[in-house]
Amino acid sequence: MRRDVPGGAGRSGRAQAAEAAAVAHAAEPPGAGPVDPRSAASQAACPAVPSEGRPGAPIGGSAAGGHSAPPAAADPSRGTAVDGSRAELFPAALHRGVLTSGSADQLAALTARAANAPSACIQFIEEDRLRLYGSWGVSTDWADVTSTGLENSLGGIVARGGEPLIIEDARLDERVPDGVIGWDDGAYLGCPVYDRRGLVLGVCCAYDHRPREWTPEQVTAVAEAAEVATLLIGERLARHELEQQHRFLDAVLDSLHDGVTACDAEGRVVFTNERMRRLWGDSPIEDVTGLADISGVPLQRDDLGLFRALRGERVRDTPIAAQGRSHRTRYFLMDAQPIHGLDGRVLGAVQAVQDVTRQRRAERFRSCELAVTTALAEAPSIEAAGPRVLEAVVATLDWVHAELWTVGDGTIRAAARWSAPGWPSGIPVPERLAYGQGLAGRAWQVDKPLWIRDVGRAQSLISPGTSAGRLHTALAIPVHHGTGPIGVLTVFADSVEDPEDELVALMLGIAAHLGQFVERRRAEDLQRQLARSKKEYLALIGHELRTPLTSISTYTGLLRSADEATLVRDGPRLIEVIERNTDQLREIIDELLELSALDAGHADVRRTPMDLAAVVREVVDRARAAIDGAPVVIDADLPGELIVPGDRDRLRHVVENLLGSAVRFSPDGGHVTVSLRGTGRDAELAVSDSATDVPRAEREQMFTGHFRTARGHDRTLPGSGLGLTLSRAVVEKHHGSVELTGGDTGTTVLLRLPLTG
Repeated sequence: MRRDVPGGAGRSGRAQAAEAAAVAHAAEPPGAGPVDPRSAASQAACPAVPSEGRPGAPIGGSAAGGHSAPPAAADPSRGTAVDGSRAELFPAALHRGVLTSGSADQLAALTARAANAPSACIQFIEEDRLRLYGSWGVSTDWADVTSTGLENSLGGIVARGGEPLIIEDARLDERVPDGVIGWDDGAYLGCPVYDRRGLVLGVCCAYDHRPREWTPEQVTAVAEAAEVATLLIGERLARHELEQQHRFLDAVLDSLHDGVTACDAEGRVVFTNERMRRLWGDSPIEDVTGLADISGVPLQRDDLGLFRALRGERVRDTPIAAQGRSHRTRYFLMDAQPIHGLDGRVLGAVQAVQDVTRQRRAERFRSCELAVTTALAEAPSIEAAGPRVLEAVVATLDWVHAELWTVGDGTIRAAARWSAPGWPSGIPVPERLAYGQGLAGRAWQVDKPLWIRDVGRAQSLISPGTSAGRLHTALAIPVHHGTGPIGVLTVFADSVEDPEDELVALMLGIAAHLGQFVERRRAEDLQRQLARSKKEYLALIGHELRTPLTSISTYTGLLRSADEATLVRDGPRLIEVIERNTDQLREIIDELLELSALDAGHADVRRTPMDLAAVVREVVDRARAAIDGAPVVIDADLPGELIVPGDRDRLRHVVENLLGSAVRFSPDGGHVTVSLRGTGRDAELAVSDSATDVPRAEREQMFTGHFRTARGHDRTLPGSGLGLTLSRAVVEKHHGSVELTGGDTGTTVLLRLPLTG
């Protein structure tokens, strides 16, 4: 920018002054040295400053921002002004180091040499003051010359007027404010320093402590030095703005969720943001170890988006997979594009990588749930659905092995298992586990998810033979029914994995599907049982009720037709038969009503703590008394006490039914054995007879009510034929189970009741 200086040569010396300033960087003028604080030569230009004024004070003033507004420039045509618009150039965060370095001092030295003056300085406006940023030959205390007011200084006249100020004798010049000159006389030559928009930023001046005449060449030299100061401040501000932009850009790039990398035209990495450093670690960007495309084909170096972009290609949403040290696969989308110069040549390339592992896993989770739902919809039982469910789980998690366990008979049984294709088969899995034993048994016991980070460690729930150094992380999820755990789902990985809430949530959802499946199948079974029960009740009416009614009717007819002698002789015996059949008929009716109430859910089963051992002992004692003299022996093995939650009257009736059935079916000279013990979570009552074993095909039919086996013998304890049916209904209301087992020595009815509610 050219500015005409009155009294000067009328030309711009920017090029020469800039060249001189550059030379000044390399070699100081003769006599250059540090500021002498003992001299008072510069007070005319830089009056004393308050003690709080100090070098490095931020430009822009108060924390609230803004500046006090100095008077406008005297000559509006120059476009110069000293007003609040300077706040845009001097934000509150700027300081002396932003605008200058040693360059300002060297420019002042050049100005002093060009003006043939002993002293020179460069000042910049900060609010209502002039701050000293560069000086030569200033021989007063630094604190006294650092800051001067715009209203009471010669530099302030230059800044306010926006014109050069030439003073040859300060004592005779009326423009010099009173009190500014602290010495006898002196000369001053100052020119304004402008910004690129023509606003006054400061003052470049030369001064002498003696009156003197300033030549046109000296005036021109100071004006050109002011232009160089303009270039200096412009360059410093531009550098500061560029640095600020770089900082903002770095902050933005480091805050991205995408990893970003840039390289030059030779493929050398010149930038990597924080996200990319976390994704790639310490590996070079060209390291493709473990990288593959979506089909699993390993990537080569030239397949990376960065190097494809250097060849001029634009890459968009290209999927890649990376297998880390933990053997877990992560998935990314890769974008890249070349960076072109103004001439169209490729200057470099930039690549962005987005981690989509979570999104991909969420999609696979949904696919897994769909596969599980489909498998359960098409399967008749949980055992049949197990392999397909486990296959879906293993494929979704990228784990290697899974098992499904079901609870029953006081143990947990392996119902299904599945290993990933290519994984070595032959992992030993026990057929059954006790309550609390192994991973599945422990999950059943604690009834909550278990995440084992490494099953290969000492004191693991998994036996060394099962893990064999190949299985590491394990997860066990209980499968719930309406009444409690009915199974456990376990999965295994071949690497050590930290707990993941999302994965546990998925497994809980799958376990819920399994529980709902069992609940639904149980409801369907109950419907079938209800329909069967109706038929059984009709059969009972036709079979069980007809037999005692026939006897009552027959013996009643005999009594009616008997003469007096016959009544005296046979009457008591006939009446006894009628009474016995009447009692049996009443018992059948009571049990039918009880069974119907239990099936319909109307029976009031009160489960309160009771001593089951005392109830069994009481029933055994009464049975021994009832069969006194019969060729059957009842042996009992009972604990002193065994507390269970149950309905005392109904459980006593169950024990009576089971013991009575065993006595009836035992042959002469046989033994009936009754044993009671606590095992894990259950109380087990076993009632065994010494009759021939019930064939497996008939065991479940024994609980249907209308079925009769031909192996029984009529003993002192007659039965209604509904004992086992009613017993199972009562026990199931107590969340227990009843089953028939047998062998060469006889048949055993095994009853299990939970020890806790």
